[in-house]
Amino acid sequence: MARYVVNRLTQAIMLLVIVSAIGFAILHMAPGGPLSQFAASAQMTQEDLDRVTKQLGLDRPLPIQYFDWFGRMLKGDWGKSYRDGEPVLSVISSHLGATLELMATATIIAVLLGCWIGILGALRRYSLFDTLATVGAMIALSIPTFWFGLVTIYVFSVKLGWLPAGNRQTVGDGSFLDLLHHLIAPAMVLALVETAMWGRFMRSSMLEVINQDYIRTARAKGIPEWRILTVHALRNALLPMITVAGLQFPTLLGGALVAETVFTWPGMGRLFLDSIGYRDYPVVMGILMFSATMVLIGSLLADILYAVVDPRIRVG
Repeated sequence: MARYVVNRLTQAIMLLVIVSAIGFAILHMAPGGPLSQFAASAQMTQEDLDRVTKQLGLDRPLPIQYFDWFGRMLKGDWGKSYRDGEPVLSVISSHLGATLELMATATIIAVLLGCWIGILGALRRYSLFDTLATVGAMIALSIPTFWFGLVTIYVFSVKLGWLPAGNRQTVGDGSFLDLLHHLIAPAMVLALVETAMWGRFMRSSMLEVINQDYIRTARAKGIPEWRILTVHALRNALLPMITVAGLQFPTLLGGALVAETVFTWPGMGRLFLDSIGYRDYPVVMGILMFSATMVLIGSLLADILYAVVDPRIRVG
C-alpha cells in the first residue's frame, strides 16, 4: 500500500510541475503581456515602463523567470498582485470561502438527488421515471451552465422575484437566511450538471450490482428485499462513486467559474476572470496552481481510498 501511495504521489507532483510550466509559458506569451495594464496609462513614459519591467523581473529570459517564481512559490511566496500589491495567497484566501460554500452546497444537492434518481432508475429500469430521468440528464448535460444561469435569473429573479439576481448577500444584511437566499440560485445552477452525472453513474453502477449472482442468491435465501438493496447492493454500488467523486472536482471548478461570473458571486472563479482581464498574472498563476493542487489531491485521495476499500486495485 505504501508503494502504491508513493507512486501516485510522485505522478501527482510531476503533473503539477508540468501544469505550472505550461501555464506560466502561455500567460507570458499571450498578447499584451503583464505590462499592458501599465502601458494603458497616458501618464506612463517609456522610461517608466522600462523601470517597471526591471522591477518585476520581466527583462530576464522566460525560463529564468519561471524557475525564480517556482522556487519562491515552494517557499510560500506566491508573489504580489499587480492590481493592489496584496500577497497572492491573501487575495486567494479572501475569495476561497465563497467558492467552497458554493461548491459544497452544490455537491450535497447533486450527490443526494443524483444518487436517489440513479438508484430509483436502476430499480425501475425502462419505466416512465427512468425514461424521464434519462432524457432529463441528457438535456442537463447539453445545456451550457451560463445559459441555464441566465434563464434562472430571468425566471426566478426578474419575472417571479423569488430569488436575488446576484451577489452573495444584501448590503447591510449578513444574516444566515439572507446568505441562504442568495445561495439558492447559483448552487442550483452548479448542481444541475453534477446531478445528471451522479444519476447516470449511480444508475449504471446499481444495475451492474443487482444483476450479480450474490444478489440472486440472497433473494433465493429469502432475505428481505430492503435488506438486499441497502446492505448488499447499495454498499457495493457506492464503491465506484469514490472515483467519480474525485473526477468531479475539475467539473465543479469549471462550473463554479461560470456560475460565479453569471451571479456575480465573489469567489475564486470570478477572481480568476477579473485577474485575466487585468493581466494580473501572479494572481492568475496562483489560482491555477491552487486549483491544480486541489484537483490532484482530490484524485489522489479518491485513488487511495478506493485502494483501501478494494485491494485488487493495488495490483495495477
